[in-house]
Amino acid sequence: MTERNNQPKPDDRSDNVEKLQGMVQDTIQNLEKAHETMQFSSGEEKENIKAKNKRREEAIEGMRDEIRDEYHHNQD
Repeated sequence: MTERNNQPKPDDRSDNVEKLQGMVQDTIQNLEKAHETMQFSSGEEKENIKAKNKRREEAIEGMRDEIRDEYHHNQD
């Protein structure tokens, strides 16, 4: 049996901004698709989509804050 190295990997934050930007783009696309779907929805389904889109908008705002933090961290 081989011995495992239990050391954590070093914290590589060099590509976090790019990853976060990709996540923002994906979330925006999901938001847009949901808006399209809402046109053909009614009642409870429409309300569920609205609630989910509100959470998506909040997530986008949080990711953008994190992008700013990461950008400033990388500038130091």
